[in-house]
Amino acid sequence: MSSFFRPRLLDCLIGYDRAQLSRDVGAGLTVGVVALPLAMAFAIASGLKPEAGIFTAIIAGFLISALGGSKVQIGGPAGAFIVIVYGIVQRYGLANLIIATAASGVLLFLMGVFRLGSLIRFIPIAVVIGFTNGIAVLIMLSQAKDFLGLQVAHMPADFFGIVHALKQAMPSLQWQAFALASGSLLVLVLWQRWVMRKTGLATPSKLISVPGSIVALILSTLAAHFLALPVETIGSKFGGIPSALPSFQWPELSWSSVKYLSMPIFTLTLLGAIESLLCARIADGLIGDRHDPNQELMAQGIANFITPFFGGMPATGTIARTVTNVKSGGRSPIAGMVHALTLLAVVWVAAPLANHVPLAGLAAILIFVAWNMGEWRAFVHLRQYRLPYRIILLAVFFLTVVVDLTVAVEVGLIGACLTFIFRISSLSHSETLSAHELPGLAGLQGQVTAIRLYGAVFFGAVKLIEAIENQLPTRAVILDLKNVIYIDSSGVDALIALAHLCQKRKVRLMLCGLLNQPQDIAKRSGLLDLPSTDLALDLQESLARTSPGAVNGKIPH
Repeated sequence: MSSFFRPRLLDCLIGYDRAQLSRDVGAGLTVGVVALPLAMAFAIASGLKPEAGIFTAIIAGFLISALGGSKVQIGGPAGAFIVIVYGIVQRYGLANLIIATAASGVLLFLMGVFRLGSLIRFIPIAVVIGFTNGIAVLIMLSQAKDFLGLQVAHMPADFFGIVHALKQAMPSLQWQAFALASGSLLVLVLWQRWVMRKTGLATPSKLISVPGSIVALILSTLAAHFLALPVETIGSKFGGIPSALPSFQWPELSWSSVKYLSMPIFTLTLLGAIESLLCARIADGLIGDRHDPNQELMAQGIANFITPFFGGMPATGTIARTVTNVKSGGRSPIAGMVHALTLLAVVWVAAPLANHVPLAGLAAILIFVAWNMGEWRAFVHLRQYRLPYRIILLAVFFLTVVVDLTVAVEVGLIGACLTFIFRISSLSHSETLSAHELPGLAGLQGQVTAIRLYGAVFFGAVKLIEAIENQLPTRAVILDLKNVIYIDSSGVDALIALAHLCQKRKVRLMLCGLLNQPQDIAKRSGLLDLPSTDLALDLQESLARTSPGAVNGKIPH
């Protein structure tokens, strides 16, 4: 297989031994157990049946591990998609969710094909933290219904609609469901603290490998069953989960449907790329490796194109399951493939047991996951950052919660770009050299002006060139560009305009100290070919060529 499409699995199989296989199988079994309650909870919170999450974890999880560019990343349904998927289901319907997910898979694959994986790193951290925290708040808010046992016929997809629906349903609060959910959340918090304390011991307990979500799920299920609590369960609401994978289903596809779903498709694509590559970078730090972002995007694209046709939902890299995989000893994609096969075995063997799982217990697990998903300390540390950073982070956060994730990311990126342009333009400046700094200028005041430019001459800093036009000398302008790292098309257009003005007023324009990129664009634009423009190596040579003793602009011999 060519290097264009080369899964990391092929590299990991070189020198693969039985000892690593044993560790990968153990890690895969552990991650499979962790993924089971999360997959069901993510699907239910997204407005789908619980099996949609399990099928996604099986099919997409296997494909992402087998074809991906990371050794240890675990793919599947993710909390970040809950708000997006729920909104698509409510506004466009389940059939259009299939189309949107498959189309986002195509775009993800094309991003990998055109080697755009590294572009995701250009998204500012303020935007990432803002929408991650916003999604976490929306997830916790969406789980309030099942956490409190409220009777809501139809839960809206927008923030104000959710708040209004919860307020209207408060009289139907069910204390048994609330107590069960609160107890499950308490178990999760205490279990996490106990595990963190035991991890530092020389001989940690074997129980620390048991995920808290499984402990909470088992205890809440046993409590609901043996105490005969009148709470909603997977069986009572969804009729259980099937004990076999679904058959292939093909929706009606049309170009008008794709155009109709353009914004959901864009959102799924952007969020899937960001989540998967951020997760892969975290995994790299844990195992000291470097993933292939383009291969990862192609694998994500294939998984998201295939999975929805088999009853699945959007998938991406999942941080919690990936970290669990690494801590359990997984070091190759085999672990992720075993995790998918473990879930498949659970579907075949233990599907009837899922009927007794209470929705209140799953709501507690999701609220706990959402809390751990957020970067809440970023709000506490906002004082340490400049005002633009604070504004962008808070704006993206509030727009994600109140308006829409796509709008939030767009506003955040535009704000970050404007801030960057302003900062770079403020760092770009010029200074007029005096006879003290350049002795050769003595006696040439008003005839020759030497100006040194710093930074980047781009569309946000062309005012530096325009300022020179207002104070042209009578003989020559020398521009020292040795400290200019970049010139864009707007910058070179401003220089050409200056050269034409110099030609009109019979003033010589000398450019010196051009670095590689500025010199290249100056040549390609024809700036150096203009009659009024000349190129020199440094200030001294420029000054010699423009001195009264020079003949036709040349240094006399």
